[in-house]
Amino acid sequence: MVNSNKNSMGIFMNTFQASDNALQDKIILITGAGDGIGRVAAITYAKYGATVILLGKTTQKLECVYDEIVNAGYPQPAIVPMDLKGATKQNYRDLAATIEYQFGRLDGLLNNAGILGSLGPLEHFCSSTFENIMKVNVTAQAMITKALFPVLRKSNNASIVFTSSGVGRKGREFWGPYAISKFAVEGMMQTWACEVGKTNIRVNCINPGATRTSMRASAYPGEDKDKLATPEDLMPTYLYLMCDDSSTINGQSLDAQVKK
Repeated sequence: MVNSNKNSMGIFMNTFQASDNALQDKIILITGAGDGIGRVAAITYAKYGATVILLGKTTQKLECVYDEIVNAGYPQPAIVPMDLKGATKQNYRDLAATIEYQFGRLDGLLNNAGILGSLGPLEHFCSSTFENIMKVNVTAQAMITKALFPVLRKSNNASIVFTSSGVGRKGREFWGPYAISKFAVEGMMQTWACEVGKTNIRVNCINPGATRTSMRASAYPGEDKDKLATPEDLMPTYLYLMCDDSSTINGQSLDAQVKK
């Protein structure tokens, strides 16, 4: 679906209000679920009835999110400790097999995990930093999505959401490898969206915008964080793209923060 008024769509999603059971019985995997936007998305999806699979590299952080969800009385989540920088093809295959065995299907995948690396002129980037950023932000997302396609096909209405960035749409000085990785994510989303067409799977991107996260703080250490949107402020868009309400939205790169 191509929307001719993207700003109007963005405003709608920014104010989207889901029914209390909008994600009832859905199985949703969130990468980078231990902190920031991933943590809040996981709790939000659980609040609306989903069983969430928390994937991240720090077990302690995942356990804290797990406890928050259980203590709130939401569906019991699952934890998958995995460092995407070192994950292998077999790790992803095992993940897909476990999901199929335990849940039978996957209804949603939020590719949220990412690393910033160091900012500076492209001329001076470190090759090892570049490789790590590409591994986590691009290769790992491609591999995990590929591995999970069989279980996503078992859903009646599956949603894949990639995390984009403003610097992945228009180049900006000193954002180097991170910006390049986000351009790649935009292209990956568009390619997959074209390939799934009118199947039971839809693929979109969300650009969170300037948000109060640790990654943002490392990029702008002198910024007043109190002037930034919180991850909670972004959730209407994240919730909308996982709900069946967005079943016709495919191939879109959308902003979680849109001014009226």
